[in-house]
Amino acid sequence: MIDLYNMNRRRWGVIYCPKLGSLRPMKRWREIREYMTAKGVEFDIIQSENNESVERQARMLADNGYGTIVLIGGDGALQDALNGIMSSPNRNTVSLGIIPNGIANDFARYWGLTAGDYKAAVDCIMAHRVRKVDVGCCTYNTDDGEQKRYFINVLNIGLSAHIVELANKKSTMFAKAVYRVRALIYLLFKRQNFHMRLRLNSQVVDKKFMMLCVGNSLGYGMTPSAVPYNGWLDVSAIRMSPFFGIIEGLLMVAKRKILNFKLVEPFRTTEMVIESIGGAPVGIDGRPFYPSFPMTVTVEPEIVNLIIPTKINNKKI
Repeated sequence: MIDLYNMNRRRWGVIYCPKLGSLRPMKRWREIREYMTAKGVEFDIIQSENNESVERQARMLADNGYGTIVLIGGDGALQDALNGIMSSPNRNTVSLGIIPNGIANDFARYWGLTAGDYKAAVDCIMAHRVRKVDVGCCTYNTDDGEQKRYFINVLNIGLSAHIVELANKKSTMFAKAVYRVRALIYLLFKRQNFHMRLRLNSQVVDKKFMMLCVGNSLGYGMTPSAVPYNGWLDVSAIRMSPFFGIIEGLLMVAKRKILNFKLVEPFRTTEMVIESIGGAPVGIDGRPFYPSFPMTVTVEPEIVNLIIPTKINNKKI
């Protein structure tokens, strides 16, 4: 009898998520497939049908004994795959590889991987240098009982989450370009504070904020000091700024110096309880998120086996 479980340990389970708005999505996959084939990689491929399918597919691959699961996609798809793996009893035996194929690819860029160089990403996965990394975990209750949602990059509440929500409604590159202009106008002219109440580090924070960012990693520049392997979550609570202050803040985000912005309150914690958010929208790793509150946000240290490059821009990790 063929031992499918052990056979799958040697193969890659690949989930391909076409980039939203791409005019020739399968051309990208053919290029990656040809390179993997030329390198002698054994793999099975699944193409995602939609956002919801990625989580189910990752769980299926993990349950069926694939030791290496490769996600070809962006930050949102990566978060979906993470949740699928985390729900599998085999999660400790799975290594997760990334071939960036999204709009931002923020988490992949942290490790020096870019969407323009898929060959480097494939070579990285073949070298199979594994590092255990942290993930964030949101725990909340619904009518069905306790729910958990994991994130690998950032949890956004407020204005930044609203921009994410707008982005997910766009399906073409032209529409996304228009969206970016609209988002900038929204940011400059429709500023809004939300009354939030948080408990962290034995203190209660009860204030109005424009946005709250909880980062396990860079968080699109909003939590620039966060690293996914120190057992901490970085929190940036940002108050509403005057018109020209918004421009100053955007420049600081671009330079990864947002923590120096006078209207930012930074925290570092292993656990926080978000009691209320004043009706603010919520996003998680580039996806709209609809949890109930209060919600507990924790870090689960070194719980995911991530395949990383052998050299990462001279960073010590």
